[in-house]
Amino acid sequence: MLQSGGSMSVSRYRVAAAVAGLALAGPALATNGYVPLGHSAKERGMGGATTALALDSIVAATNPAGIAFTGDRIDIGTEVFSPRREYTVSGPPSGPTEVPGVHFPLQPGTVRSRRNDFAVPNVGWSHRVDARDSVAVTVYGHGGMNTSYPGFASSTCPPGSPGGTFCAGPTGVDLSQLFITPTWARRFGSGGRWAVGIAPIVAYQRFEAKGVGSFAGFSSDPRHLSDNGHDSSWGWGGRIGVQGEIAPSLRLGASWRSRVHMGRFHDYSGLFAGHGSFDIPPSANVGLAWNATDTVLLAGEAQRIWYSRIRSVGNPLLPNLQQSKLGDPDGAGFGWRDMTVYKAGLEWQAGREWIWRAGVDRTTQPIPRSEVLFNILAPGVQEWHYTAGFTRRFEGLGELSASAMYSPQKTVRGVNPLDTNQTIALKMHQYALTLDWAWTF
Repeated sequence: MLQSGGSMSVSRYRVAAAVAGLALAGPALATNGYVPLGHSAKERGMGGATTALALDSIVAATNPAGIAFTGDRIDIGTEVFSPRREYTVSGPPSGPTEVPGVHFPLQPGTVRSRRNDFAVPNVGWSHRVDARDSVAVTVYGHGGMNTSYPGFASSTCPPGSPGGTFCAGPTGVDLSQLFITPTWARRFGSGGRWAVGIAPIVAYQRFEAKGVGSFAGFSSDPRHLSDNGHDSSWGWGGRIGVQGEIAPSLRLGASWRSRVHMGRFHDYSGLFAGHGSFDIPPSANVGLAWNATDTVLLAGEAQRIWYSRIRSVGNPLLPNLQQSKLGDPDGAGFGWRDMTVYKAGLEWQAGREWIWRAGVDRTTQPIPRSEVLFNILAPGVQEWHYTAGFTRRFEGLGELSASAMYSPQKTVRGVNPLDTNQTIALKMHQYALTLDWAWTF
């Protein structure tokens, strides 16, 4: 066993500030690893295929050039997200191990994560300064590495231990990330049909790990490995984008987000590779949107997320666990691979008051079969997401948008490298409902 163009009223500014405060307090979750498929009800209803579109002020989170076409508006919304996570251990303990001298069997059976429902607010404001320039401020969240497994009696744990997944009591991690993005965009070209945008990113994140103290003998700093409460850090990065019309009824959009450099989690410097380093990975999007008819719009895009460039996320468990201590620059991580995401969406305008949407999001699997042990903590295994939504316009009052998402169960199964008699299966399915209200002026 291991050892342990017009003016806004003041009231509108106050509403935006209040919702931003709620976003700071709320957990952030997602589905493409821990990057969301979309940031607003409209985006999620389209399966996230909105890099070439300007549906609302939240577009700045996906493509900052889009705010050049949104006009003056405020968008406020909340997603209710429900991921259902569990792992199953099959096979008797006490088999051979891939790490000489280290034996860590798990209790056979199925364990489900608790705390399945989360509310995640978002807010955006955009303003057209003049015929060329627009500005915006958007607040939104990422996350998804959230698990909470109960403590339980385990026959594989030493006598007197608190039990649980890793024999160190209730087990799980909690990651929330908040992004604040002031944005500027400028239109150019004939008739201002193209725009370029830039959005500096100020990011805040908080993290907690529980129940992994049994790995203390493999940590460079056992006091800062587990059960130290929430730690937080701030960081910075940026996003740039371009959007415009390449032919009648056909639009192109592309954006790139830099690596977001974050301060270290000092309370978990003995867990994350790089002495508590947990930067946010770079990503890129490119997409097309086509007005097939006067009432039907089709969109598609591809996204790349470079998880492997973040050592604490991309470093594999083995051989790193044998060659370095947890927390060292080459310490073991979650072994996530880079992810390519494909998205498609449809929008149908059914008269002046109603708009209907549907979409699909398909991603490559970030978790190899060889990495199932540590990813009990972060089972980001989802591959398919199906969405639908609508917007209802109310003359002179604003508009209500809603979307629903379903991601069917996905299982990733692999051998426990610390007891090869056992197989670990990570399973998850997800539901989400998003409601947004918008004012245009």
